[in-house]
Amino acid sequence: MASKVRPLHNRLIVQRIDEDEKTSGGIIIPDTAKEKPSEGRILAAGPGRRNDEGKLVEMEVKPGDRVLFSKYSGTEVSLEGEEHLIISEDDVLAILE
Repeated sequence: MASKVRPLHNRLIVQRIDEDEKTSGGIIIPDTAKEKPSEGRILAAGPGRRNDEGKLVEMEVKPGDRVLFSKYSGTEVSLEGEEHLIISEDDVLAILE
């Protein structure tokens, strides 16, 4: 998929990682009560953005990184039948290791 779609500037294509369907107490959460996860895996990344001097500022994240991102960020798109999210690097809150 990453070879067919290349994000521009400081954009990322992210695949959401679903959360567990059970709470720590063992209660099963129905689909209607679930929130969209704010954790995902980066599938593709653009080259970066340009600063005021016109120099390219490379991205701090790379494909394969697990990240946390803002809850209402990005644009949902369907690529090859799967739902993905296109977000800006500025919307990434943390890289999970």
